[in-house]
Amino acid sequence: MPFNSSTMNTLDEIIISALREDIGDGDHTTLSTVPEKASGKAKLILKEDGILAGLNVAKKVFNLVDPQLSVELLLNEGDKVKHSDIAFFVSGSSRSILTSERLVLNFMQRMSGIATVARKYVDAVSGFKAKILDTRKTTPNFRLIEKDAVRIGGALNHRFGLFDMILIKDNHIDYAGGIEEAIRDVANYLIALGKPLKIEIEARSLKDVETIIALGGVHRIMLDNFALPDITKAVNLIDGRFETEASGGITLANVRDYAACGVDFISVGALTHQIHSLDMSLKAVI
Repeated sequence: MPFNSSTMNTLDEIIISALREDIGDGDHTTLSTVPEKASGKAKLILKEDGILAGLNVAKKVFNLVDPQLSVELLLNEGDKVKHSDIAFFVSGSSRSILTSERLVLNFMQRMSGIATVARKYVDAVSGFKAKILDTRKTTPNFRLIEKDAVRIGGALNHRFGLFDMILIKDNHIDYAGGIEEAIRDVANYLIALGKPLKIEIEARSLKDVETIIALGGVHRIMLDNFALPDITKAVNLIDGRFETEASGGITLANVRDYAACGVDFISVGALTHQIHSLDMSLKAVI
């Protein structure tokens, strides 16, 4: 989800909460070692190759800590970076730079790690129509930022939460009493609510796919943990009448094989929950 006026308050809340957690009643190391009026400059140095993400969040952190800090960007969100690249310079109060340092790095390292993995998946399916999606497998209270990192890496966001799309999964189907009952109940619920949400439903077998096709009433069919030959059969059965999404057990090693089956989307939880943060550091310019 791109950052815009409707999300900035939430971003502010995330950052302010993180600053409160880190600073507590004061950054006593900085307060005791750095003169109050000292000014300085620092640079963010990449120590690993990857995709850069989190510049907008970093600027917001600096601004919330000290609106007088000045950030000079040398690179852009989504740029490919290599070891020793400099992403930006920040200048102003030395105390403010030091107090901001770790939070800026924590945000940017994780976001860049996510963006790097997302770009690898996107590149892996190049030439096929399949689009890479993230999932709700995100760090609690950090979803806004992690999903933005996915987008910066070139992949797409699935639903943001439980509120912006209907996703009828296996447990919903079982508790509802079956596929037909689940689809019927969702249709009645949305009519009563007056909310035109898109509907996706999980299929666990080719028989499920046939049942869903016959019933209709959905926008997308999730083919969850299907073997590759069955994905192809399901796509042929669906024949463009519904969007298709492959999910479950998908890795960089096999994602291209899933894309070759002709699905519209491939959702990958590992984009956000199995991440190696990109190494970087903020160093004083002396």
